[in-house]
Amino acid sequence: MKSNDWPEVGDYVVCNVMNVTDFGAYVELEEYKNKEGFIHISEIKAGWVKYVRDYIREGQKVVCKVLNIDKNRGHIDLSLKDVNEHQKRTKIQLWKNEQKAEKWLQISAESAGFGNDSIEDLYYFFVSEFGSAYSAFEEAAVSGESVFDGMGIDKKMTKSIVHVARENIKDAFVEIAGYVDLTSMAPNGVEIIRDALKAAAELDEPDATIEVTYVGSPRYRIRVVAPDYKKAESVLKKASTNSIKYMTENGGSGIFNRHIESVKS
Repeated sequence: MKSNDWPEVGDYVVCNVMNVTDFGAYVELEEYKNKEGFIHISEIKAGWVKYVRDYIREGQKVVCKVLNIDKNRGHIDLSLKDVNEHQKRTKIQLWKNEQKAEKWLQISAESAGFGNDSIEDLYYFFVSEFGSAYSAFEEAAVSGESVFDGMGIDKKMTKSIVHVARENIKDAFVEIAGYVDLTSMAPNGVEIIRDALKAAAELDEPDATIEVTYVGSPRYRIRVVAPDYKKAESVLKKASTNSIKYMTENGGSGIFNRHIESVKS
């Protein structure tokens, strides 16, 4: 399901190559509505590139890193060379997982007697609460209906989602997210917060990927991708603990929240 929003700088995005020229390639972003980007020849691969078509072709699916966004011009600069094989495989798997989740939502809605008009809203609600729609199904498969307590979702729908999740979830990459509110009144507070986020993002955990993004002061999102839910939850807890510990050790404060709806601005 394509989003109306824009990606963030530093995000990894799945792209469909539309047009290859002598100086780069124009692509369509698969996860975003009516969003196109450009990969300059200097961002195709490390080193000198003579012919762009030696490395990329029309119709190819590629994973790129977002370098810059100009919303006024509707322009997105992308890099192909800044994506390693691990990041590529992880992103492709997550993208495929979201496609599965969209299909599972349709099946869940039909089984519960709901129309398709409710699917898109629920899909993006899951994205905001769990980091991805697939993550909502992953948690439903593990924890059952209780994972949706207090979210205002119809009980018939939650039962259907849990049933579909437990029928379909297999071993795959899991994506979850949590939020930390970090505050410092120190003169160098910006640097302290930056280093606290670095303590979270640079946590050394094999087979797990950690990304930290800005949501809105004082809130930051910690996103974890791991082979299974248990591992992802463990890494998320460690990463958030690292950032909060750094803040308190340097005179600041930090609060962790698993879901954004429970965070008070």
